[in-house]
Amino acid sequence: MNRRHFLFSTAALSLAAFAPFGLGRWGAAEAAEGDFPVTRTEDEWKSMLSDLEYKVMRQEGTERAFSSPLHDLKTPGTYVCRGCDQALYSSEHKFDSGTGWPSFWQAIDDKAVETKPDRTLFMTRTECHCSNCGSHLGHIFEDGPEPTGLRHCINGVSLVFREA
Repeated sequence: MNRRHFLFSTAALSLAAFAPFGLGRWGAAEAAEGDFPVTRTEDEWKSMLSDLEYKVMRQEGTERAFSSPLHDLKTPGTYVCRGCDQALYSSEHKFDSGTGWPSFWQAIDDKAVETKPDRTLFMTRTECHCSNCGSHLGHIFEDGPEPTGLRHCINGVSLVFREA
């Protein structure tokens, strides 16, 4: 065994050891699984979404911070799911979290957004997705403002804004 082979094998085994924690997930994650009222084939999703939208919404990616035009938007209205047009968030619940993503302290109603554990990046976070089509929206953290104390940190590419 030469030095290069030894180093490569050691690195591969180290990465494999972390697979249960999300570091071994080199392939794309999938959007929420389950039975949703709106379903499409992967080809249908790819034809209706840009590459970035598909990566975020269907593979649980993340857009670059401060890249969404929705981040600074202060106009009254409703944020709907880009995948199915379901109303998700109201501008009345939006706040500036300083994180670089549109943030809300609650969803428009209790049934609009569903959650699941996300165990990537050496931690467990709460992933949120559209309850109507399963598209990934972002994550929910417990460092938001009152009255909920929650911060729904949402990828702007997952949303479409409808002015009131």
